Amino acid sequence: MIRNIYIVFLAAALLLGGCKSAKRVSASGELDNKISSTRLIKAHQKNEVDFKTLQSKVKVEYVQGEKSQSHSVNLRMEKDKVIWLSATLGIVRVKITPEKVSYYNKLDNTYFDGDFTLISDFLGTDLNFNNVQNILLGEALFNLDLRPYDSDIHENSYVLYPKDQNNLYEIFFLLNPSHYKMDSQQLAQPLEGRMLQIDYTNYQQVKRQILPEQIRVIALQEQEETIVNMEFRSVSLNNELRFPFRIPSGFEEIEFK
Repeated sequence: MIRNIYIVFLAAALLLGGCKSAKRVSASGELDNKISSTRLIKAHQKNEVDFKTLQSKVKVEYVQGEKSQSHSVNLRMEKDKVIWLSATLGIVRVKITPEKVSYYNKLDNTYFDGDFTLISDFLGTDLNFNNVQNILLGEALFNLDLRPYDSDIHENSYVLYPKDQNNLYEIFFLLNPSHYKMDSQQLAQPLEGRMLQIDYTNYQQVKRQILPEQIRVIALQEQEETIVNMEFRSVSLNNELRFPFRIPSGFEEIEFK
């Protein structure tokens, strides 16, 4: 049943949906082959999402080999503070804060209450709360101000990549020319056979905020590929939310080494 947390987490590990107040954002902007990497970074940062709380229903499809599962998950967020996920009737529940990741599963009476190892191991790269939140919001996994970047054009996207790119750890950020949010984020460790690719298929506008609508996550480790497709529905912003979470007594702790 450990896979249940992967399903629920990745339901968050990328966000948002559609409702009557939301409309799909056009992705037909024209590319400028003279734009600098500095301008691209500033444009991306200018469109960072600004909200206090977010709530959404997320339809998640999980595919590994010939196995496929679909789930519906309730997602709640308080920006920079907490990401909360709950499956139907609270059977599986996850709470992620800057300090730790907590999870319990009533199907097999297990729980986890610790650091980000659980998430990092599955996605194949070290992550913290800010990284996870950025994935959900269609924003760069890492702070783009911390290192110099070059830029290029690939098909219908701008591409940002570190000037000191190396074969041990490769990073590519593909930005949409219409709104400068992410079209794709790609991290690869070729020598270790690891790859993480996060594709943002569509965006939507909710209360003037541009948010992901459909996301596809592809994680590859040692020739084993896992795909998670997410569709976010019924998004609402800035409502008063609760984040109930209490590990039931008698549950067995899951340990990761």
